Parts: sequence; C-alpha cells; structure tokens
Amino acid sequence: MYLPTRSPFPIPPVTDRNTDAIRADAPGALHGLVPGRWLASAALLSLIALIALMVWANLKVDPFARSTLLLGTVTGLLAAASYVLRNPATRAQLIVRDASEYFGLFTIIVLTGAIATYPLSAGTKGFVDPSLERIDALFRFNWIAWYDLVAAHRSLQLIGTAAYQSIYLSPAILLGYFAWTGHRAAARGFIAAFWVAAVLSLLLFPFLPAEGPLAFLWHGPIPYMPESALWEMSLIPELRHHAMSHVDLGALRGLVSAPSFHTASAILYIAAAWPFRRLRWPLLAMNLAMLLSTPVEGTHYLADMIAGALVAVAALGIIAEVRYRLAITVRAV
Repeated sequence: MYLPTRSPFPIPPVTDRNTDAIRADAPGALHGLVPGRWLASAALLSLIALIALMVWANLKVDPFARSTLLLGTVTGLLAAASYVLRNPATRAQLIVRDASEYFGLFTIIVLTGAIATYPLSAGTKGFVDPSLERIDALFRFNWIAWYDLVAAHRSLQLIGTAAYQSIYLSPAILLGYFAWTGHRAAARGFIAAFWVAAVLSLLLFPFLPAEGPLAFLWHGPIPYMPESALWEMSLIPELRHHAMSHVDLGALRGLVSAPSFHTASAILYIAAAWPFRRLRWPLLAMNLAMLLSTPVEGTHYLADMIAGALVAVAALGIIAEVRYRLAITVRAV
C-alpha cells in the first residue's frame, strides 16, 4: 500500500512486469506521479527562455553544424518514439516508450541548461573568487594542497577524470533502470528534481561568476591541467565583450563555478538511486568518487560545492512536496 511521504527520496511504484497485458500504469504508480505534460511544459519553457537569452546576448547556434544536427536528430527520434508508442501493446514497447521519454526530456534539460550559461555569462560583471576563497578558509579547506596531491600522482588524475565524467553515466543507469523496471513515478520525480536544480543554479550563477581556484590561486607553470581547464577565465570575458557569436554544441564548456552542478547532480543521483537496492551502493560509490574529484577536476572551491549541495536539497524538497500533494489528490479521488 502506498503511504504519502514528504521524504525527498522517490517512492518505488507498484508495477507488474510478469504479464504481457500492459496497462497504462499500475495503480500505485499513479501516486506521486509527476504528470508528463508538466515535464513537457517545463522543457518547452526552458527552450523559450533559452532562445530569449540567446537573442538578448546576440549569440547563435549553427543549425547545420554536425553536432547540432546529431543532437537534434537524436532528440527528435526519442520524442517520436515516445509519441508513437504512447499506447504500448507489449512490454518491449512500454520499455522503449518510457526510455524514450526519460532520455529525451533529460537531454533537453541538460542541453538547454548548458547552453544558457553562455548568454548568462555575457551579462555578468567581475568575479567573486575572493569571497569564495574566504568561505573555504572558514572551513579550513586548502585547495592548493588538494591540487598538489593530485598533480603529484598520475593514478589520482586518471581516477579523478573518470569519476568526474561519470556525471553522464549515472543518469543513464538510473533512467535505463527505471524504464526497464517500470518505475515511472521515480523517473519523473528524478527528472523534475534535476530540472528544478538546473533552474536554481542558472538563477544563482549571474550573482556568483568566478574564474575558479586554479586560475585565481595558482601562480606559475601548471603541472597538471584538470578536466575543466581554465574555461571560466577565458570564455566569460570573451562573452562579456561579445567576442563570441556562436555556441558550438559539440564543444560546450562548463562556465558555472558556483553553485557546483556536479555536486548538485551527485546528490540528486544518490537520492534517486537510494530506494533501489540494486542501484543504491554502486551509485553511492560512483557519486562519492565524483564528489571527491570535483575540487580539482572541476576546479571548484569547497564553497561552490556547498552551494551545489544546497541547490540539490532545495530541488529535492520542492519535488517531494509536489509529489506529496499529488499523492494526497489521488487518494482523495
């Protein structure tokens, strides 16, 4: 029996995968299920807001670039599959429909968020690195010592790079598992929380532009170039001076120092995986490793990571409240 809860962790729905008679959703799946039209509307609003920002900043995306065509084709195919299979007749069709929906929505959210950092960067002024460094000092976090440790050990560099890049692997595992096992409410709750976290991060970013600790704290030759390199220091001034006119979707760079979206993502991934025993410990280990790699590979202050964690907790809380109210509404019907 479903019990409404305000917990930020998604509640696994009741599903029936032992029959080929496919229903729209098992009864329990309707409890706390974020409506698909809400997520579609959120994705559409994100695209509209992105277009407005790009026009304001006088930035363009080449529609005929190879990366644009590839991403557009993949997203279009996912949307088409989700629509064509909206009334699945077999388990295989249900899995494909759900996977197409989840991956399509997630791709749109990730792309619109990443692209939006470019026009938002164009409207920023100055850098807040001194303030972020002071916050780190309050917590006695020594970024230079952390960087020195990694720079001196090739093994830590390789492990850190792999862990940092796992930000793309965790959602693939989660969404694939949710589609395979029929946990639709959990999938939509995760996607909704990810969207809210992305929106909150983008709203905060213009007030917290930073070069990053590698650019601000390190002086002299760089013995090891992390995964995030020095893109904030080079690209943000270029965008401010309108020296860049096109955004290459095949070479999107991370421009947000605070809040750290790798940190926010790690917490969202752990929260989404926690109710499922098969996912809990592997994704916990994977994302703890990503968090440990974030200061160096993401060139982030500890303050960035604290801000990212707060964003994730806020997003989880908001979606938990939404799902709670949806559950209460279903029970009252």
